[in-house]
Amino acid sequence: MTEAAAHVLVVDDEPQILRGLKVVLRSAGFQVAQAATKREALDAIAVRPPDVIILDLVLPDGNGVEVCEEVRRWSTLPIIVLSAVGDEREKVRALDAGADDYVTKPFGTDELTARIRAVLRRRDTGDGADPLVRVGEVTIDVAARRVTRDGAEVHLTPIEFDLLRVLAVHRGKLVTHRRLLREVWGPGYGEETHYLRVHVAHIRRKLERDPARPEILLTDAGVGYRLAPEP
Repeated sequence: MTEAAAHVLVVDDEPQILRGLKVVLRSAGFQVAQAATKREALDAIAVRPPDVIILDLVLPDGNGVEVCEEVRRWSTLPIIVLSAVGDEREKVRALDAGADDYVTKPFGTDELTARIRAVLRRRDTGDGADPLVRVGEVTIDVAARRVTRDGAEVHLTPIEFDLLRVLAVHRGKLVTHRRLLREVWGPGYGEETHYLRVHVAHIRRKLERDPARPEILLTDAGVGYRLAPEP
């Protein structure tokens, strides 16, 4: 299926958002369906599963986190959360419940369509890392646990590589602090974000041209990290 033929379900209870997104997404070549409540959304997904869900966090009969949890019981279809400023805790909850990405309101239409294309690419490639992941001059060999920069091998500690591996497997996708901690340190972790800050700083010093202006390992403040998406 091509990106232009993709079917997008927009879930939002604000009529102006629904109207605006319908126009924007159709002009970008997507098919668009709409739902204004949690119940309408789950019914629409059951009748005709979309290729992507654009999901508001606040709904009149529930919330986006509940929709994520319901969908993830039976489907891996991509979910992009729309969140208003100040919804950071709910945003993190939605990502931990299975959302693939988020866009903050007010949002740019170019940003949103780019995020849709990115999750479609991950879906079409199995949402996993290639044997070699290239980000600028950095190459990550996931299977061999080897990283090079401009052809020269870079020494990473086991923890540093494991953090980079998780981000490489989900390249371009925001990975929350809690998920990174649990995948790298284990299920007993989830609040020790200072561990991440220290190790991310070390990785950036080894991989970035300018660690103060990272282009490879990107931060979503207060939420998590992502590896730079494909250009």
